[in-house]
Amino acid sequence: MPMTAPEPTLARLRSGELRGSTHLDLRGCGLTELPAEVRALADTLEVLDVSGNALSMLPDGLARFARLHTLFASSNRFTALPSVLGRLPVLDTLGFKANQIADVPAAALAPTLRWLILTDNRIAVMPSTLTHCTRLQKLMLAGNRLVRLPAGLHRLQRLELIRLSANRFERVAHALPDELLALPRLAWLAHAGNPFSAAREQAAPTPADARAIPWAELQLQALIGEGASGHIHAARWTPAAGAVEDVALKLFKGTVTSDGLPQCEMAATLVAGRHPHLVGVLGVLAGHPRDTQGLVLPRLAAHWAPLAGPPSMASCTRDVYPAGMRLPPAQVASVARAATEALAHLHAQGLTHGDLYAHNLLVNGQGQALLSDFGAASFLPGDDPVRADALQALDRRALQILVGELTARSGDPQL
Repeated sequence: MPMTAPEPTLARLRSGELRGSTHLDLRGCGLTELPAEVRALADTLEVLDVSGNALSMLPDGLARFARLHTLFASSNRFTALPSVLGRLPVLDTLGFKANQIADVPAAALAPTLRWLILTDNRIAVMPSTLTHCTRLQKLMLAGNRLVRLPAGLHRLQRLELIRLSANRFERVAHALPDELLALPRLAWLAHAGNPFSAAREQAAPTPADARAIPWAELQLQALIGEGASGHIHAARWTPAAGAVEDVALKLFKGTVTSDGLPQCEMAATLVAGRHPHLVGVLGVLAGHPRDTQGLVLPRLAAHWAPLAGPPSMASCTRDVYPAGMRLPPAQVASVARAATEALAHLHAQGLTHGDLYAHNLLVNGQGQALLSDFGAASFLPGDDPVRADALQALDRRALQILVGELTARSGDPQL
């Protein structure tokens, strides 16, 4: 989608210049209602982004948009998910992150949905029609008020990724029912920051237990990476006692991310500790002038880079590899071994990773690999070994998918 400044786009829409458009970007235009001129695109519009406005409703006439497959309306003022959405005939991807949604009507969920994002709202109950969305691959529900999931999850046979962190699940069986964990394709799950896991999380090392690195000792440099939970900067660390060191500083974006809570990520990172195939952590940021939370990490040399790019809108749950990428079989075997050993270490520490992807593996081109990013990591239930085993099995399924993707790029079916 071409990026256009909001005001000129709105002006062009109102002048009729955008008639026949398939993509419309109206982010940050100060809208309190959908412009009437959008109706002229009912026969052609496929992608609509109205994020960052002041919308609280959508017109009933939106149901006439027969080709609209992607709609983003994050950071608006919706208190209910509009029921008209369920009547869009080919709706595939829907994002209403960071609104004030407390009500999800049964009629609002289109059965054609493949990707549903309702992160950071006020939802206490998801309707049973969620289980009618049998194409669903990716379900983002972190940062709500859910206390249980609807029955019938066994119908979601294509579901591969779900985020349930930072809700109000009192019991592990409500957050992780057997029919969810038995889904044949589920491989990526996050559930930290719920009451049922609070005891394990609170027993973990806290920032107060870790080495505190004062903000005043850090000199921020260039932005070198960004993930769902934060920005990673290069930094120079000048401790009061000791040698100057080049480090990486992860600054968390906010109180709730698409994966969960920063404090849960910090706890998991500290419990994970050091391992030859983990990036590791040096300490916890202290004294940021705006109280931003952060982690101080080792700075890797420039030749270390992510093995792939994160999933795209089209790929949904699968990483994006460079076109024509070929990997030597020996490198694939080495990376697979590193990921396997890192995962085994996390499981031994009572953690799942929840986001084992090639884009979270840093490689140096010589077969070495480091697993990073604990934003979706969760603590295993210590009092429920059956569910703990099932959760570890999901991580291993993600590992199998990863190895399969790498093997396909090596040309060696024996790997």
